[in-house]
Amino acid sequence: MAVHAHPDDESSKGAATTARYSAEGVEVLVVSCTGGERGSILNPSYGRDITDLDEMRQVRTVEMAEAAQALGVQHRWLGFVDSGLPEGDPLPPLPPGCFALVPLEEAAAPLVELVRDFRPHVITTYDPTGGYPHPDHIMTHRVAKEAFHAAGDSDRYRDRGQPWEPLKLYYNHDFSMNRIRSMHQAMLDAGLESPFGDWVESRAAREIPEREVTTRIACSDYFDARDGALRAHATQIDPDGFFFAIPRDLEIEMWPVEEYELAESRVATTTPEDDLFAGITGNEGLSA
Repeated sequence: MAVHAHPDDESSKGAATTARYSAEGVEVLVVSCTGGERGSILNPSYGRDITDLDEMRQVRTVEMAEAAQALGVQHRWLGFVDSGLPEGDPLPPLPPGCFALVPLEEAAAPLVELVRDFRPHVITTYDPTGGYPHPDHIMTHRVAKEAFHAAGDSDRYRDRGQPWEPLKLYYNHDFSMNRIRSMHQAMLDAGLESPFGDWVESRAAREIPEREVTTRIACSDYFDARDGALRAHATQIDPDGFFFAIPRDLEIEMWPVEEYELAESRVATTTPEDDLFAGITGNEGLSA
């Protein structure tokens, strides 16, 4: 189960991993916490503006269905409303009723129910920073971690199905500074313009700490599926933009993996890992 904040996050974070496991016969479920209603049109070639939240939600629902098909995964919505990305100094208040303002147990309840119904052995999501400081990404981390701990506890969320205890919780590391710096240098060495120049400088200036990588999943055979999922999000992803600026042969040569941090495990495993299911036999998970 891959828990994400908005439609399109599943295609830019861990997408080739989910496509690989699905192709290998693993049941994979992508969860979108919000409908992405407050997302801006980020693709300059999209051709029109959308300002109505209901219309944006409908458009992104169709995009998400196409992305899930490209990855070969199942998908569910939690049904919360996008919080938007506040900008300004000081930051403006978040919109009333948005996902980031929902009390934690209320926000986690539908995810706990989904965990108990789908019964995943592995959950992936964002680290405590959200990967970047979007309020929905931070809230997604909190909700996923709450569900990981609560789903197997028969005394909690009693009206949300029969307990099921997932075994491993991972954080995505797709935008780690190690990857960005490595690809940036590879582009320069190849005599190409890197899309990461400003990013390397700005993130380095903010001194964002590099988190531990415990698990690397070889998934370059599924970069095409990932790219198809990205293109499905036409409101958000410029087909001539950032995500497609690195030649795929160079990416496969330099960085054929997606990286994760094993945050918690209820089974014995040894790091570094090359499989999210390392240590899992398939018989675990039922709560006492």
